[in-house]
Amino acid sequence: MTPTSHDHKSKSFNQSFSFSCHTKRSKCFITTFFIFLLLLLQIETLKSYFASSSSSFSWPLFQRPSFENDPSPCQETATELNRTRAILRGLITFLPLKDLNFADRPQSGHTWFMSAMNDTFEGDDSQHLYFPSEASSRRLLCLAARDVSDGARNSYGLAWREALPPNATLLPGLTFVSDTYYDYGNLWHGLSAVLPFASWHGRKLCMTPERWVLFHWGELRTGMGDWVRNISEAAIGKVRIEDLREYGEGPTCFEQAVVFRHNEGAMKKMRRREVYSMIRCKARAYCGVHSDVGDRKRVRMSLLLRLGARSFKNESAVISIFRKECEKVEGCSVKVAWGNNMTFCDQVKMMSETDVLISPHGAQLTNLFLMDKNSSVMEFYPKGWKELAGVGQYVYRWMADWAGMRHQGAWRDPNGEDCPSPANKLECFTFHKDRPIDHDEAYFAEWAAKVLKETKEFKLSEATKSASIDLCPCI
Repeated sequence: MTPTSHDHKSKSFNQSFSFSCHTKRSKCFITTFFIFLLLLLQIETLKSYFASSSSSFSWPLFQRPSFENDPSPCQETATELNRTRAILRGLITFLPLKDLNFADRPQSGHTWFMSAMNDTFEGDDSQHLYFPSEASSRRLLCLAARDVSDGARNSYGLAWREALPPNATLLPGLTFVSDTYYDYGNLWHGLSAVLPFASWHGRKLCMTPERWVLFHWGELRTGMGDWVRNISEAAIGKVRIEDLREYGEGPTCFEQAVVFRHNEGAMKKMRRREVYSMIRCKARAYCGVHSDVGDRKRVRMSLLLRLGARSFKNESAVISIFRKECEKVEGCSVKVAWGNNMTFCDQVKMMSETDVLISPHGAQLTNLFLMDKNSSVMEFYPKGWKELAGVGQYVYRWMADWAGMRHQGAWRDPNGEDCPSPANKLECFTFHKDRPIDHDEAYFAEWAAKVLKETKEFKLSEATKSASIDLCPCI
């Protein structure tokens, strides 16, 4: 009878299994024999050891390995890593924070602050630098920057986290680094520096920095004006400003750092409007102020006046003119305040209750973005500004537009002393810059009547619409 395929496979399997078993048994026997032999040899070695009077402890077969002359792979790897780390440290180059090659154009291009670094653009936001990133080859930002009088003496470098400069201190978390051409005390200048950080904060799921490092012309600054600090804390969170002195003489490196050096820079108009709305909302929440929706049919006029520079010569006359025009409009009310003696939250509250803001040109006008959208601004200048002040005199007109307000024009005082040195424009501007402002009763009355009428009509048209809600994330 011919074997079937199944019988053949079964036979083959039995033969294979039998061979496999014999093979395994042979291996087991051989292994057991060698282990037994080694044990015998070791026992003999132990006997010899205890029989001898020598104090050395040496087993011929199981002698402790020595790496002094034969380094292990781990030791070789560690040696190579240390060598590589030393090479990477040697590649770190520190450059001046303020590059004097750009002294004649400090705000152009990359600016004179960290001039070797290319900006990163993200959509409609201001250009910035971020570390570590692909642009920095994943390197961290390190600063040797404690000088408060010469930015060229301060320096920056990039380093890999695994190879920081000697004596460096690594600070954990996120750091905001700012350089401004102006300052952090003046309301307008300070807000211009803070605005891009508020925008970045809002776009990055409200990431809050552990610290701020501030520079002006590359010179370290260790403080902000009260208003600027308050608006920063309202918009972003607690502000802790570093002086970099508590970390010894070595460089300070940052686990994460975002750097703005252009203020608002390339931020697009609609993005600015969104950011102003966000800061307005967060400032009101910070101060516990709520918009009075029930008064939307009223017209609320506020005079925000100045003491000293660019104040009105005859404040009582100016107040009287606007109060009389307000009395002619049903539901109109007038408030008068001086920005010099108001707290931050006083200013936030006043602006939230203002539809028409009347104020001389000056930093106090920075508060205008805290009004409800579509509110109006009336601005006043001393003599000489139009001819001598340059484009900077229009900053509040621009700001009103960016924030969604209506700038209703400006009155420029035609009266006042003439400049004693008309050929010198800079000297003349200094002469006129902070002069008191006169008034024109007929012009002011007509102008106020026009603005109040427009505001009343606009508010009546909006009264039937649902109130708009400002973007206010992370609250």
